[in-house]
Amino acid sequence: MKSETLNELLAGLAQTFGDQIPFNKLVGLSIDKVSVEEVMISFEMKPELVGNFMQGILHGGVIATVLDVAGGTLAAACLMERYAEEHSLEEIAKRFAKLGTIDLRIDYLRPGRGERFISRATVLRAGNKVAVTRMEMMNGEGVLIAVGTGTYLVG
Repeated sequence: MKSETLNELLAGLAQTFGDQIPFNKLVGLSIDKVSVEEVMISFEMKPELVGNFMQGILHGGVIATVLDVAGGTLAAACLMERYAEEHSLEEIAKRFAKLGTIDLRIDYLRPGRGERFISRATVLRAGNKVAVTRMEMMNGEGVLIAVGTGTYLVG
């Protein structure tokens, strides 16, 4: 497969996860980088995302959501790389439609304080059936807020 084809698929993936999933739009996610090695997602704090109104900190469910989106996007990118050479776009789309989170573990390290947040995902394992990713979230000042591990069905 030509690298241009994979790059086009990854650009489409970023557009799908960033613009076509209503909940991701509601949170305000920006898919900043998608490759088969790494995904970067960012978003701005807004009042609707506050979990503790007394302290004005990010809701834990938002943290889990963003980490899951980062890990799932990366799992999808790995799926595309693995199957793009041997399969048609229709076959890849069918596999993509079956992509799902099997397990998600989040460790909350610090309160979600900040105006901007960045999440990064990297691959631990990308197999035929399952992909495992490692995610982290930090605020705009680089303070680590949470880490996670996600397992995704990809085959």
